[in-house]
Formats: sequence, structure tokens, C-alpha cells
Amino acid sequence: MTQNRYIDTRGLCDAPVPFTEAVVNGLAEGGGLYVPESVPHFTLDEIVSMAELPYAQRAARIYRAFDIDLDAETIEELMAQAYGENFDDEDICPITSLDASTHMLELWHGPTSAFKDMALQCLPRFFSASAAALKDAGTIDNDFLILVATSGDTGKAALEGFKDQAGTNIAVMYPHGGVSDIQYKQMATQAGDNVMVWAVRGNFDDCQTGAKAVFGDGPFAESLMGERKIALSSANSINWGRLLPQIVYYVSSYAVLVGSGKVAAGQPIDVCVPTGNFGNILAAWYAKQIGTPIDMLLCASNENRVLADFINTGTYDISEREFVLTPSPSMDILVSSNLERQLFEMTGRSGEAIRSWMADLRDKRSFRIDEETFAKLRSDFAADSIDSAACFAAIKEVFEHHNYLLDPHTAVAYQAAQNLRGENPVLIASTAHWAKFGESVYRAIHGIAPGAALPEEAACLSGCELNELIAKETGLDYIPANLANLDETEIRFTDIIDSAPESIEQAIVKFLDQR
Repeated sequence: MTQNRYIDTRGLCDAPVPFTEAVVNGLAEGGGLYVPESVPHFTLDEIVSMAELPYAQRAARIYRAFDIDLDAETIEELMAQAYGENFDDEDICPITSLDASTHMLELWHGPTSAFKDMALQCLPRFFSASAAALKDAGTIDNDFLILVATSGDTGKAALEGFKDQAGTNIAVMYPHGGVSDIQYKQMATQAGDNVMVWAVRGNFDDCQTGAKAVFGDGPFAESLMGERKIALSSANSINWGRLLPQIVYYVSSYAVLVGSGKVAAGQPIDVCVPTGNFGNILAAWYAKQIGTPIDMLLCASNENRVLADFINTGTYDISEREFVLTPSPSMDILVSSNLERQLFEMTGRSGEAIRSWMADLRDKRSFRIDEETFAKLRSDFAADSIDSAACFAAIKEVFEHHNYLLDPHTAVAYQAAQNLRGENPVLIASTAHWAKFGESVYRAIHGIAPGAALPEEAACLSGCELNELIAKETGLDYIPANLANLDETEIRFTDIIDSAPESIEQAIVKFLDQR
């Protein structure tokens, strides 16, 4: 078996590591992110021929091409588990075309109705298989606790992916009172014997700060390992195991567009992605590098427009930038972790440059890239930011003209695509089912301003009831079962904890004592 090893973006690791270690470690020593030493290349014929395969087999083929250190039979088996009946469409991520040149890549057909399922149905299985392989090799002898801070969607997708996975427990923290009724119930009703959910007093930043402090507490890590043989790990998007599954769906989508006659073989497409942490659009860039005929990558930001400003100016500056709460909360991010990987690639893999820029970001809250790197960035990327009013207008426009409902994140991408597109067909990453964000969708289709109060007849409804009303009014009555049945599902988790690291650590110990 050949083996593609992983280096880190800051050049601080002593030696490259195999895929299994990169996935289990998550973050590289010194704070850098893992990237593969080599990236495979597919011919156009090889990409187009993937349309003849089920999605799980396309994913397995791409993983094998990356020469990961798991055998082919294991890869095939894990992919069949990751992408099967747990998705509500046999195509896994089908494409709906609004017109001849505007195609919606529906990434929300998984068990939590958000695009994060595409990676978080895959990563946990490969995490467990990697840990088992490392145990068999004598590299490690411990189990893991996955600790996640979430503003809503990542937590549920991680819970669903890691539930009942061998050798792992998972605990998720969300801001008490800071998530929607739908998001709360999705997490609080989570099934699985190895899962825990806590509401945290404070906002998402408090959750995230507390989690980072726990990860940085050496004595606590030593006690977990010494007394319980458990190591802390994470499932956030800095893990290469989250990024590789996303590369798959962009390669796969081009094959499907050609196979369905919507794009001619070899015809370039543009890809538009709503993004805050840069992982989803970075995956499209990697798909381009391995041979997919992608021309421009269109980066769609909301009012937290740090990425759009960076792509348009070459300066990343959050020193005096206000954090804005928007109807597209998964994009409400100011520090875009995966941008580090992109810049590493565009500097010819210069760890020195990345260390310098990341130090400036830490110390000065800003950095500016050199002209050569900026030119490379501009050759692949264009960017625009869409405010909340324009987001709502896009939801209303697409419904009225195409009888299709967008969630607020996808609406940001749709409008950015309209503003930035040229002559190429555009593939828009549709990142959530509309019913995840029913309140915003209701406001949009009724012409109610973002943040304005709902009328009494809507405000008195639960999230599920409001979605039923929207479905009745629009005639678009498909609501995924995982969202439609939440009011009837038993609430399992009601604990509320403080955000102080010691409170989180006490909660972790209590959870593990009950296991």
C-alpha cells in the first residue's frame, strides 16, 4: 500500500504523519493544519466516468487516490455506511437546476439536514477506524472524548455522526437561549449511548473560549489520560478528515452535471459557496487542483464580510471589525481557520510565511499578504458580501420565480452568484434545508424585515409548527423527518453549566463517570 503523508502549514512538525494520525490528532503540533504531501490528479474521463458509480463508491475512489493508510476494503465499507439510507435521497447530494446555467447542489439530505452531514457522517467512521488501526499498531492505547462548541448546526451533525462510534464519546456545548427552537430540540433529543449535550450560560464565544481553555489545560489532559485512558479531540473543520469528504462532492457534482447533459465534458463551471470558516470553498479549490474543470470560485459572505474584503484587497483585518449576528449564523465568523491552508498552498507551501501572517493576526488582529500571493488568490477567487435584506429578497425572488425555497445561507450564495457570475454555468452550494431556519424564511416570503417581530399567529408557534405553516402556504410540503418530528421526540438533555473551564471540566468528569 502506498501512503500519502501529511505535513503542517506552519512547518513546525518534526516529521510528516499518515492520514490516520492526522485525523486523530486534528490539529498539528505548533497550531498548524495538516495538508497532504501530494495531491492526486484525475483525467477528465476519470472524473466524468464517476457518474456511473453510486456516490459512496465515488467517495471511496477519491479517498484511495489520496493514498490514505487504510485498506481499500475498509474504505469501501466505511463509505457505504456513511452514504446510504441515512440520507433521504439515493443521489446523496442531488442537483436541482433553477435554469439552464444555475444549478443548486443540495448538500442537506443527510440526517440533520445541513451540509455538515456530508463530512460528519464520514469523519466519525474514519476517526474510529483510524484510532483502531493506531491501537493495533501500538501507536496509541487510549479512547477519545470529542468536545465540541457549537452555535447550532455543527453540534447536531457531530452528535449524529459520532453517536455509538467505538472508542469515542462526544460532548457538545451550545449557548443557553442562543439557538433556535429547532436547533435546541435537535441537540436535546439526540439518541446514542456515548453522547452528552450541555447548555452553557453565555454566548457562543463563551462556549468556544471555554472549550479552547479545556483543550489547553495540560494537567486536565494528563488526568484524563492517566486515570481513564481518554484523550480530548475535536470534530471541527480544521480536521483534514472534515475537508476531504467535501472535496468529493465537488468532483462528484461535475460528473453528475456532465452525465445529465447539463454541462458538456470539459466545459468549465464556476462554484459559489456561502462560507465563514473557508473550509467548504477550500474543498472546491482542491477539487479544481485534482482535475475538476472549475474556473472561478465565488466566495459569498454575509455582513461579516472579512473574507470578501480579504479576497478583494489582500488585507485580513479584524482589529476594529464588529461581529454581526445575521440570519445566516453559520457564516457569522471573523477568524476563518481554513484560510491558512489556502494561503499555504498559494505561497508554494511556505511555513515561514504562514507563521508570520498568523502571528500578525494574533498580535495585531490583521495581516497583509504579498503581491504575488494576492495575484494567485485573485486568479481563482472572486467575492461579494450580501446583507440581510438582500438575503431575504433573494429567498422571496427564488420562491416567486422558481417555486423553490432557499435557506438564508444558500440565499447569500445565490445573490452573490448573481452579482459575480460571468458566462460559465454556476454551481451553488446549498447548505441547509429551509426548515432549519423557518423564522427567517417566513419573514422573507412575507416581506418582514430581518429581526422584526413575527406576527402573533406565527410568533406563538413552535419551530416545527411554523415550518408546517410555511409548507402549507407555499405548497412545498417536504420537511425532513428529523425536523418535522422534533416536537414529539423526548428531550434527553437539560443540564445548564457555566462557561468557566473548571465548570466544563467538572461536567466532563461527571459524564465520563456515568459511562
